[in-house]
Amino acid sequence: MNNTIKVHVLHCGSVGIDDATTHKEKTYHPAPYTGILRSKKHQIIVPVSAYLIEHPKGLVLIDTGWDSIVRTKAREYQGWIHYKVSKPYLPKGQAIDEQIRKLGYNPSDIDYLILSHLHTDHVSGLRLVKDAKQILTSDIELKYALKNPMVYKKFMWENMNIRTFSFSKTNIGPEKTSFDLFGDNTLVFVHLPGHTHGMSGTLIQNNGKTLLLYADAAYMAKSWEKMIIPGITVDDKKAYNSIKWVKEIGEKSNCIAIIANHDPTMKPQIFEL
Repeated sequence: MNNTIKVHVLHCGSVGIDDATTHKEKTYHPAPYTGILRSKKHQIIVPVSAYLIEHPKGLVLIDTGWDSIVRTKAREYQGWIHYKVSKPYLPKGQAIDEQIRKLGYNPSDIDYLILSHLHTDHVSGLRLVKDAKQILTSDIELKYALKNPMVYKKFMWENMNIRTFSFSKTNIGPEKTSFDLFGDNTLVFVHLPGHTHGMSGTLIQNNGKTLLLYADAAYMAKSWEKMIIPGITVDDKKAYNSIKWVKEIGEKSNCIAIIANHDPTMKPQIFEL
């Protein structure tokens, strides 16, 4: 059996945000990341990523990007506030189901769909891949998502067959808690709180190599290089600790890449471990 793990970095559209979303800004503005009462010079467009992992033990998808409905009804779909904060863009051919089919798969071929967290740009495309065999997110993330309807758009995932996993005490991550999908340390979901309460990063380890997909623990490489926490957080201290751990992983000699979901310098490509 081929023991190589192949990771496809997919850009499932992009999102227009205020640049204060990418870093905690020192300002009198109570919520600069909303873009409300902010100059257009602060508006940037960054990619929205998903990752298809071809693992010897199964096909795994991390996150889903935008639903194709945003091509025609973005404002109605998201609601005014969410549309103001994060404007979706999804060119033809970039929806998650379209990209999976280009790679020779159908949504029903996906053994595990893991949602790093339940913010709109990570779960919007869930409808397009709802036939995945198992759909999982952390129990902590789902718990807080259900309590915060102003932050989360529950309609994007509430009718899907989402199951939860629990982080266990390990020696991995800033919280020393993680979830090992296959029980062999090759695909480990690490608790990276701060941006949300229950967000997970994906630690891939195989053949002496390491690759980390750290979701929105930071928005781009310069964030962990300069220790800049995201502009949207639920806990600044935990956000800082998560970035610190990401940086530690990135500095290991066997680490081939650490990837933020919205880093504009990270182009679609394939990594092999």
